Amino acid sequence: MSNAPLTNETVHRVSFLDKASLHIPILRILQADGTTYENAVLPVIDKPLADKIFDTCVFTRVLDERMLGAQRQGRISFYMTCTGEEASIIGSTAALDKDDVILAQYREHASLRYRGFSTEQFMNQMFSNEKDLGKGRQMPIHYGSRELNYQTISSPLATQIPQATGVAYGMKLQGKRNVAICYFGEGAASEGDFHAGLNMAAVLKAPVIFFCRNNGYAISTPTEEQFAGNGIASRGVGYGMHTIRVDGNDMLAVLAATQQARAYALEHNAPVLIEAMTYRLGAHSSSDDPSGYRSKDEEAKWQQHDPVKRFKLWMINKGWTNEAEEASLFERYREEVLAAVKVAEKLPIPKLDEIIEDVLDKPTPALKKQLKELKEHINKYPKAYPKSAGRL
Repeated sequence: MSNAPLTNETVHRVSFLDKASLHIPILRILQADGTTYENAVLPVIDKPLADKIFDTCVFTRVLDERMLGAQRQGRISFYMTCTGEEASIIGSTAALDKDDVILAQYREHASLRYRGFSTEQFMNQMFSNEKDLGKGRQMPIHYGSRELNYQTISSPLATQIPQATGVAYGMKLQGKRNVAICYFGEGAASEGDFHAGLNMAAVLKAPVIFFCRNNGYAISTPTEEQFAGNGIASRGVGYGMHTIRVDGNDMLAVLAATQQARAYALEHNAPVLIEAMTYRLGAHSSSDDPSGYRSKDEEAKWQQHDPVKRFKLWMINKGWTNEAEEASLFERYREEVLAAVKVAEKLPIPKLDEIIEDVLDKPTPALKKQLKELKEHINKYPKAYPKSAGRL
C-alpha cells in the first residue's frame, strides 16, 4: 500500500464501486490434518516457541473448563471463555516482544498467560481477594498487569481502541522500539471508538496492531446483521493502513501475519489491521445461552476447525509432542487450577480503606467523606454485606 497522494482515474460515465470491488484474500498455512499447504511460507518458529504456545493452549482450555464450572457452582459471579479462538489470541501474542503493550477486550486471558501470569494470579482476580492486583474492584476476568504490559480490561466495548493509538503514539514519541496491540471483536468495530481510533492511528502514524477477532457473533447478533461491507479488513484499507485477513484458527498463519505486522509497524511507524476469521465455540459469557441463536449443527461444523487440535497435529507431525504428553499436561493443569481455586476462594477480600487508594495521588476530602458514609452504611446493615463487614 502506497502513501503517495491519491490519483483518480478519469471516466466519462457513472461507475460505482461496491464491496466486491476490493479483493481480500485469506492467509492459510495449516490444514486441518496438521500438514501445511503446498508453497506455504511458515513463520519464524522453533520447538521452544511451539512448546510454549501449546502449553498456553492447554492451560487456557483447562482454565475455561474449570472456571465456567466454578461459575455454575456459584463460586464466582461471571466468566468468559476463549474456546475456539486460542490461535487468534496466542498466535498473535507469541509474535510480540515482552515490552509491547497489550490492550485486550475481555477474551484474551490466554495472552496474559503466555506472558507469565500465574495460576494463583488468575484465581486471585476472579475471587477478588486481598491478593488481587486490581484490589477487588473489577468483576471476574477483567485482568490487568503492569509488570506484563497488559492494560486493565474495561467492560465497555471498544474503549481500548483509541487508547491503543495513544499508547503507540506515546511510545513512538519516546523513541521506543515497541508496538501496542489492540484486541477487539467485530461487534466492537461497530462502535464509534473503532473509527476514531483507526483514523487517528493512520493520520498520526502510530505503531499499533489492531487485531479483530471476527468470531461470527456480537453476543447473539450474527455478522450479517452487524454490517453490510466486506468484513472488517476493508475498513483498514479505507483508513489507509496495511491490512491482512487471516484464518484465525490457524496458529501458524496468525503467528506469521503478526510477526510481519509488527515488523512493518516498527519500520514505518504505522498501524496495521489484522482481521482473524474464527469462531466462538462456547457461549458469549456465562450469562449467555447460544442455543437461542445458533444451531448445534453449526457448532459441530466449527468443531472440525478446532485451532488447538490443528496445531497439536502439526507438532505431532514434527515429532515435537504426542498424545500421551498432551494428556499428562491436561491432567497437571486440572490439578493445579483446582488447588488454586480452593486457596483463592478462602482468602479475605481487600480491606475497605483500599477502595479509595490509587484513585488519585492522595485521597480527596470528597473520597474520604464517601468512604466514611460507606462504612456507616455497612455497620448499619452488616448482614447485607457479610464479607465487607469483616474488612472495615
